[in-house]
Amino acid sequence: MLQALDDAAVGQWCRAAVTALSGARGRLDDLNVFPVPDGDTGTNLLLTAQAAVAALDASEGEPAWTALTRGAVLGARGNSGTILAQLLRGLSDQLAGDEPADGPGLAAALQKAADTAYSAVADPEEGTLLTVARAGAEAAVAAVDQGRTALADVVTAAADGARTALEATPGQLDALRAAGVVDAGGAGFCVVLDALVATVTGVEPARPPLVPRRTRPADPAAVPHQPPPGPGSEVQYLLADADEASVAVLHTRLAALGDSLVVVGVDTPAGRQWNVHVHTNDVGGAIEAGIEAGRPHSIAVTPLAPVRPAAPVRGRRAVVAVVPGEGLAQLFSGEGVRVVPCGPGGVDEDEILAEMVASGAGDVVVLPNDPALTPVAARAADRAREAGRDVAVVPTRSPVQGLAAIAVADPARRFGDDVIAMAEAAAATRWAEVTVAGQDALTSAGPCRAGDALGAAEGDVVVVGRALAAVACELLDRLLSAGGEMATLVVGPDAALGDAVCVHLAAAHPTVEVVRYDAGAVIPLQVGVE
Repeated sequence: MLQALDDAAVGQWCRAAVTALSGARGRLDDLNVFPVPDGDTGTNLLLTAQAAVAALDASEGEPAWTALTRGAVLGARGNSGTILAQLLRGLSDQLAGDEPADGPGLAAALQKAADTAYSAVADPEEGTLLTVARAGAEAAVAAVDQGRTALADVVTAAADGARTALEATPGQLDALRAAGVVDAGGAGFCVVLDALVATVTGVEPARPPLVPRRTRPADPAAVPHQPPPGPGSEVQYLLADADEASVAVLHTRLAALGDSLVVVGVDTPAGRQWNVHVHTNDVGGAIEAGIEAGRPHSIAVTPLAPVRPAAPVRGRRAVVAVVPGEGLAQLFSGEGVRVVPCGPGGVDEDEILAEMVASGAGDVVVLPNDPALTPVAARAADRAREAGRDVAVVPTRSPVQGLAAIAVADPARRFGDDVIAMAEAAAATRWAEVTVAGQDALTSAGPCRAGDALGAAEGDVVVVGRALAAVACELLDRLLSAGGEMATLVVGPDAALGDAVCVHLAAAHPTVEVVRYDAGAVIPLQVGVE
């Protein structure tokens, strides 16, 4: 049982919140009907919390509150995520750099955070995340006033008060009442507070599941009057090089252009930055207002009325592959595969899910092509199955295994049989790659220096040398010493490396069939042996 929230406990809470939001995301997205029914509230809250944790993990020697708040504000997504970031900033303003927060200290900070969140929203509505946050804070303060000052008592009172307020939200907003749901943002904040209770007490509160309670009136006349369509786009950007006066002017201008306006600022090593969020029909005007105030960057424009995808077509089959680099993406696309590009930061399950949905197929095979992305693909597959698709994830660990799986795919087979054939082909392909060391390190094959060529088989470095071609040839010799009939080469930007390897294979392993792709990939050479 924690007596106070120190930096370690704050970090533990933040990570627990990410885990809890990850588990609740689908249900929160399904609850989302206000301010726009775009089904992304849970996703936005999770991405915001993940950004906070990433900043906390990267910080050195600064208070946990400061780091996570900076990450949350700069990484906030959507209306709900931006309000969550503001709540965290309000807590940080009260608690960062001070002694670990006890019960009374945390209660006062929660109250201040709720007050500042209301002030950050141009036109606050009751029955939303703001209402739930304020109720939680008021319950925490009331607990202290009643003499229940222990940290566990305060956080439990806050979580219980927020949950009570959440259950009342359908009576405060017509959109919630009509859909028969509680507010999605408020429900997400309750998940965050329950994670705080679990962090402090070691026991997760027992709550009814967050499930949609959508109702459909039997009489069409009972359907409430629908307001005219609102703003068409969500505009969000970070704003640098702006002072308080310029931001005040920006706030006024954006309030006249749209609604759901939230502006949150945070101090960074490069100076103060602001996260600006608004729903508007005048996208150009919203961005132009930012240019006049300072330097907008990381601009995102999202339609607020997404077209509902058609139901999956039974019998239609698609293969979706996560692929790093444009060259490999073109290679996979040329084989009829739907590609999800993967940059250095990885890929989000939403992107994989979106590609599955866009395919229109009822049967989908997903190739993650990286062991770290298999869990991400699996989560996306779970969500696609909930929407009526039959999805199989073939756990390919490398693009060359993905190519092997594609080579045996046959839409004429039963879907289950085809998945088995693809999985067997991928598993029978030993994979390796040649890369360049970015720094001095100790590998499983011995020490290496920055600039050395590294030959890795199945993820383990087995050859270290100065020359790419020599390392590549030795790597292939090792792979083929265990047997193999075919070697697939995916050559990166240096075609000469591919030439040297092909010459070596022809001389040293003349019976091995060689398939070469000059994909211009970032990695110098990727190899598959079957």
